[in-house]
Amino acid sequence: MLATETSFMTKNRIPAFQTEITEEMRGILHGWLVEVHLKFKLLPETLYIAINVIDRFLEHRFISRGDYQLLGVTAMNIACKYEERYPPVIEDFIHITDNSYTRE
Repeated sequence: MLATETSFMTKNRIPAFQTEITEEMRGILHGWLVEVHLKFKLLPETLYIAINVIDRFLEHRFISRGDYQLLGVTAMNIACKYEERYPPVIEDFIHITDNSYTRE
């Protein structure tokens, strides 16, 4: 199990090719996701999975500053589908982002 675990770990840092995302922004997004997590009364595992999904995505794909919050709510939505019995609906995520994004 220990050997397998290391192959799934992320580096927990922003890769050099992510020129628009900083470590400070990462902390701000994580803090905001904690607030979202508490507002929706989600399981602790959901938050951990969401952060892991974000870190994994950032290791492989460039993302612009304007889409960073969208990545966060998308990761939270994916994590909810794994852990939550009654996950929030897309409209809840749209509302929590102050209608910054649409369903599409």
